[in-house]
Order: sequence, then C-alpha cells, then structure tokens
Amino acid sequence: MNFEALFQGKKDQVVKVGVIGMGDFGASLLASARRIANLEIVVICDKSVPRMEAAVAASGICAGDVVMTRNIMDEGNPKFDLLVEATGNPQAAAEAALWAIGKGRHVVLASKEAAIIVGPMLSELARRNGVVYTEVEGDQPSLLIGLISWATTLGLDVLAAGKSSEYDFVLHEDDRLDWLDKRLQRSGLRQLWHANDGEWRQLVAQRHAILSDAGLPARTVPDFCEMGVVANATGLVPDRVDFHAPLLRPTELADAFQTRDEGGLFEREGCIDVFNCLRRPDEASFAGGVFVIVRCDDEKTWDLLRGKGHVVASNGRAAMLYNPQHLLGVEAPISILCAGLLGLPTGGSASRPVVDLVARATRNFKRGERLTITDPHHHEVAGLAPELVPALPLSADNPCPYYLAADQILLEDVTEGTLITGRAVDLNAEAPIVRLRRDQDAYFF
Repeated sequence: MNFEALFQGKKDQVVKVGVIGMGDFGASLLASARRIANLEIVVICDKSVPRMEAAVAASGICAGDVVMTRNIMDEGNPKFDLLVEATGNPQAAAEAALWAIGKGRHVVLASKEAAIIVGPMLSELARRNGVVYTEVEGDQPSLLIGLISWATTLGLDVLAAGKSSEYDFVLHEDDRLDWLDKRLQRSGLRQLWHANDGEWRQLVAQRHAILSDAGLPARTVPDFCEMGVVANATGLVPDRVDFHAPLLRPTELADAFQTRDEGGLFEREGCIDVFNCLRRPDEASFAGGVFVIVRCDDEKTWDLLRGKGHVVASNGRAAMLYNPQHLLGVEAPISILCAGLLGLPTGGSASRPVVDLVARATRNFKRGERLTITDPHHHEVAGLAPELVPALPLSADNPCPYYLAADQILLEDVTEGTLITGRAVDLNAEAPIVRLRRDQDAYFF
C-alpha cells in the first residue's frame, strides 16, 4: 500500500485531534504527530498535570501550542475533529467515546478494555452519527484485524490467527531462561528445543509444565482482551476458553497452529490464540507481533515461498505470515488520517458480540471481598483467571464481563472454579459503560 497515494488530494486538510491519556501510548503519539502535516493535536487530557507537562516537554512541542486539560468534555477546550482515547480505563473510555460520537467526532479507541465490553455498540452508534469508530494502528487488535483482512482479500484461507505475548522467553546456551527480570537456571528447555516427529501437543505440555513450575506466566488478561476484540471484528474464536497459549519458537507456529488431524493443537479451523515467544538471545524478537496461519493449496507456490524463507509447515499444508512490529502511538496516525480524511476505520468495520472476556475464580472468595486489581499493568486480579466465552447479555445468571467485575465488592461467596456472574457484583446501572452494554445487548441479542 502506497500511503502517500492513499492520502493524495488531502494535503490541505488537517485533522484536529484531542487525546485522552498521556501514558506510553499517548506520549509516543504526541511526539510523532508533530512531524505529520495533516495532523494537529490541539488538546491533551490526563488526570495528572505533571504527566501532561512531561509528555509535552519530551515531544518537542512548544507548551503553548497544545492545551492541557483534566476534562476533555469541557466546552472551553479547543474544537477538534477526532478523539484518541488511551486511558486504559474502561469506564472513562466508554464515557468519553460516547460523548465524542454524540458530538459528531470520530473516535480512535486505544482502550481495548472498553472495546471488549461495548465496542460493537460504539461502532453502531458511530455509524448512525456519520462518524468513524475504530481500533488503533500500532496496537495488536487493529494490526491483526488488518492482517486477516489483507489475507482474506488475497483469497487466502485463514486457518488461525493470533499474536505473541508481550515479552519473550529467552533461552541461553547454558539452559538459563530469562523472562523480563526473572531468571530460571537449568530450565530444561534446551532438551525441548526441537519437536520429535511433530508431537506438538506433548512438546507444548512439557514446555508449559516448566513455566508453571517456575511461576512464569503463560496467560495474561490483556492478551485475552485484545484477542476478544479481534474475535468480535472477524468471527474467529478461541479453540478453548483459556487459550492454548503455547511456548513456541516463531518457526514452529505453522506446524503447531493446525488442527489435531494435521498433528497440531486445535480441534477445528478458524481459531484465534496467543503464543509465548521462545527464542535465543541472538534471534529477533516477535515483539508482541501478530500472525495468520493460511492454507497452502498450491504446492508449487508455497515450495517457492519456503525457499525464500517463509515459515511453511513441515507437512506443506499451512504457512505463517506475520507482522512482528508493535509501535504504540508511532503508528496511530494512520488510524487518525484514515478516519479523519477518508472516513474509514483501520480496525473492524462491522463488529458484533462474538465473545466476552470473563473471570473464573482460582480460589474461594467470600462475600464482601473486593476484586481489587493487584497487577495494574496486566489488569490482573489475584485469584481470577481470564477466559473468552460466547457473548451473552448481562444478567444475574450469565458471566459478568471481566472489566465490569474488576474492583467490585462481591455480593455473595464465589467458589473456586466457578465464573463470576452478574448476581455476584452490584453494577451501577447509571454508569455510561453499563448503559452502553445494555443497549448493545438489546440491539444485538
């Protein structure tokens, strides 16, 4: 795609942008936006004034060229055409997106925590109001939706799709395994570097046991959230509610992410999953990248592509195509320009509720306990495990969406092994995100 040609004829148009959230994503967008002629960030919003000041100073933008506010909905703010929401707070994100759509402004949503709960309804409301709602380039949901649509447009049969987890597992010559700042000496993974005769289920189980025994994570809540957004946009679904989440080398994906009939992990085709990247220190990182597994239905073509270095399965029936980059706000201007200048989303164009991200108790909880997020970066609540299950309307008996249950006080005891249901928490019926979800349930169900 020639992006200069895509926006040709739009050189005199400038998309004025408001950004909520000056974390890593918002700050990187602010820094890169000043180099783009068609894009002007006129107002930024964050609950922390020092964080906004630091982001502006680091970006090289003159402090007087952008308005800083703690309330994006303040009528005294400069007018803008498009809102980028990047707080990561589902309640705040839903409220801001709903407000922006009502004002006739496009919405680029980086807060997938809101998208997994009410994204389909926000998309429908944007359509009714003649504006664009989209996931954001630079983050995995939009990147994977784009990769799937690219493959489908080329007539390729997508057997599976997914992303790598956020951080790689790095195996050294002495068998030491590194994950972030954790070290596992004599991990035993050197003996499991290669698959024997394509026994992928056995190899994956052995590798997973090593991670489990060492207390290293194979599954994180953001992975489930991101892949849930993709499922709602594409119709691909998890093979199992808790994902396989295997520890794999990137060169193994085409073999492992096939059906069991072909020696792989999945019960069926059309699945979405996450893998944990295993690599040596001298190998390139997958860096939270995204991939599709496509069917090889033309032996001559795929033999040729295998010779050019593409990852083709040993049985010759599937290949892995991937985008290894995850550029945060650096790539977000593509979504802004597509929405603001062309009226096109870079994410899902017709999302619907396919799956919900929910929580299963891994210990007993007592009535009156608060489901407090204990790991803010990964949005994890100690004692809860994420799952992606078929989407259902909010009700007392149905599973409660994970980010609606988080930080709520339990109204009843919850037994280990059971899902948190609607009756277990007291949802604020007047909260914008709850009202949006009720509207979504009524519209789609």
